[in-house]
Amino acid sequence: MRRQVLVVSALVPVWAGLTPPAVAQQPTQSPAFSADLTRTAVRRVMTAAADWQLAHPSEHAPYDWTVAAFYTGVMALADLSDSPKYYDAMKAMGERNQWRPGLSPGLADDYAVIATYARIFQREQDKRILAPALALFDFLVTLPYDEPLTWGNGIETREWAWCDALFMAPPALAVVTTVTGDRRYLDLANRLWWKTTDYLYDKSEHLYFRDSRFFDQREQNGKKVFWSRGNGWVFAGIARMMNELPADHPDRARYVTLFREMAEKIVAVQGEDGYWRASLLDPDSRPNPETSGTGFFVFGLAWGINHGVLDRARYERAVTRGWSAMVRAVHPDGMLGWVQRIGDQPGATTANTTEVYGVGALLLAGSAVYALAP
Repeated sequence: MRRQVLVVSALVPVWAGLTPPAVAQQPTQSPAFSADLTRTAVRRVMTAAADWQLAHPSEHAPYDWTVAAFYTGVMALADLSDSPKYYDAMKAMGERNQWRPGLSPGLADDYAVIATYARIFQREQDKRILAPALALFDFLVTLPYDEPLTWGNGIETREWAWCDALFMAPPALAVVTTVTGDRRYLDLANRLWWKTTDYLYDKSEHLYFRDSRFFDQREQNGKKVFWSRGNGWVFAGIARMMNELPADHPDRARYVTLFREMAEKIVAVQGEDGYWRASLLDPDSRPNPETSGTGFFVFGLAWGINHGVLDRARYERAVTRGWSAMVRAVHPDGMLGWVQRIGDQPGATTANTTEVYGVGALLLAGSAVYALAP
């Protein structure tokens, strides 16, 4: 008996080191919503999610990147809703903000909100709306942007040194060019897009590192660390940039090539249940669904089909599965679950984790699926 006890005791540390694989949880479809690809069904889900979020205001600053992503989604809903409440909510938000961006002039996150201001200006033609944005952007175009993008020393307040910035900053600059005709803002967006891409885009994996800290990090399975939402930010950002690029822009073909490369990889790593996991190349490490990355990927793929950039026969199944997955994650009251909280790398989710930018991703996805629906 003593010998058996000693043997068991010796094995305990070995067994303790063998962590059993996590088991993915699955959302349950709410009877309140349908994942059918009809415009009525899609709009119902979008409306419920937007209404829930508007009734549960975020605690973040009203110009923060988190809410800016939501505002972008609300404006997409406003374009297809029969109700003026969504546009009116965004206009009221701008008035409360006095149309100001965030407090850090060089931080991409703090001028993401300008994209929504510009869309409102496009309709209202009120110079007050764009005055703070133009003051900021006229300053930004004078800066040299000649620093290396190595993470640290506050580089994020001066350069686009993290991949999320490609959703936040360039579409805002580009849409201001659209509504004003001043090409300087688009030129800056384009120039810095490719500086960041040249640094963070992995040309073999066709995915973006979040920032330089992740170049040499590896997941539990030995693969590189590619964060779902981070790549979702970029993929959605490409679509938003191409919305503003003139058809004859000299770099348009580069965006199309980049978009197609990413799309092929993104579809290859989608789960059979329609979700993308927080870690794209090691889904088993965090097996629960993650809806913010999933929403941005669905938006980008559906946008690509709608605009003739992606082949419908090849990519529609990924959109259909992804949208169905998003719908399953919406609670009966409209709350979107399974959103990874604020972070800079793959993280955990639960049915009850939600964030305002996740709802923005759902609304963008819904708007593109709505356009795809018969």
